[in-house]
Amino acid sequence: QVQLVESGGGLVQAGDSLRLSCAASERTFSSYAMGWFRQAPGKERDIVAAINWKGGITYYANSVKGRFTISRDNAKKTVYLQMNSLKPEDTAVYFCARDRHTYSASLTASIQGYDYWGQGTQVTVSS
Repeated sequence: QVQLVESGGGLVQAGDSLRLSCAASERTFSSYAMGWFRQAPGKERDIVAAINWKGGITYYANSVKGRFTISRDNAKKTVYLQMNSLKPEDTAVYFCARDRHTYSASLTASIQGYDYWGQGTQVTVSS
């Protein structure tokens, strides 16, 4: 059973930074693209960023481009989301997720493209 555990969320002020981490339990972590999603109360779960299995290709939602950076350390089986210049509209529960397929040639922004999810970590940005 694959387990993904997020950490690093919290309550911050607008303009502050946070770094989220997602630690995976599986040995084959380096074979899969990973994604970060977020869900605000009453809203759908949306893609924030994704990174391919090797770490050389990334995708960002327009709302976070230039502020957030996704990265991964395959030796540590961990994917990160560095969030800078946080805004109140970034407030949400953040989830990491694993691509359904190994060595995917492209990144997907669709929830259906991911099969394992973490429990989420709350990020609250006050104005």
